Amino acid sequence: MNKQPIGIFDSGVGGTSIWKEIHALLPNENTIYLADSKHAPYGNKSKERIIELSIKNTELLLEKDCKLIVVACNTATTSAIKTLRETYIIPFIGIEPAIKPAALQTKTKAVGILATKGTLTSNLFHKTTNLFAEDITVIEQVGEGIVPLIESGKAQSNEMKSLLKLYLKPMLDADIDYLVLGCSHYPYLMPLLLELLPKHIKIIDSGEAVAKQTKAILVQNDLLNTRNTNPKLQFYTNGNPEVMASLLGNGHTAEYLDF
Repeated sequence: MNKQPIGIFDSGVGGTSIWKEIHALLPNENTIYLADSKHAPYGNKSKERIIELSIKNTELLLEKDCKLIVVACNTATTSAIKTLRETYIIPFIGIEPAIKPAALQTKTKAVGILATKGTLTSNLFHKTTNLFAEDITVIEQVGEGIVPLIESGKAQSNEMKSLLKLYLKPMLDADIDYLVLGCSHYPYLMPLLLELLPKHIKIIDSGEAVAKQTKAILVQNDLLNTRNTNPKLQFYTNGNPEVMASLLGNGHTAEYLDF
């Protein structure tokens, strides 16, 4: 089983930011990435529809013999991971906004979170926020329109810049010193965010934590692939493969798959 791939899915290309962290930490692992761009974003869909799409993605990755599945989507994690874990026997790794480290480290007692509507209205997010940010001001902002722009290759566009200025203003007015990125697409906004935010504001995403958790679960289940020096890295999208390849960089290519 050790040679079987790690499966990763997201509501589009954003989760490739998570894949990069996993591949950097676990360079010997074979991986299969599914970008469900056709149905992006998941954040404005009903919980039932998100579960349905997550099951569809999971079934495809299981057909491809994956040994573990990373749900590289905040919205799918909050809405569907409980169902997935109850339905299938392989391990699932989820992703949730890194509100805990931001709340524990803030000096101004104000943090911003940029996420999808599905994440910000979820029970899991509210539970975490109530637990760790009781005496902290949390400025929540739905990133309406961000995912479609990234999916169409406009992550660094003027249109995106205008959108971010609008979304960041209430956070800056509240004197945040941490910005939490609550969607796996959002690390691709880093160049613009660094340009728009004052230098003292730290930006946190969940990628590194997800990679560490993936390794821990592989070790725990004796599934780590340590001897593979030439891993097979497969990327599938039901959207535009060129957009995905441009985000992946390093000569990686993506293949169109209708799913």
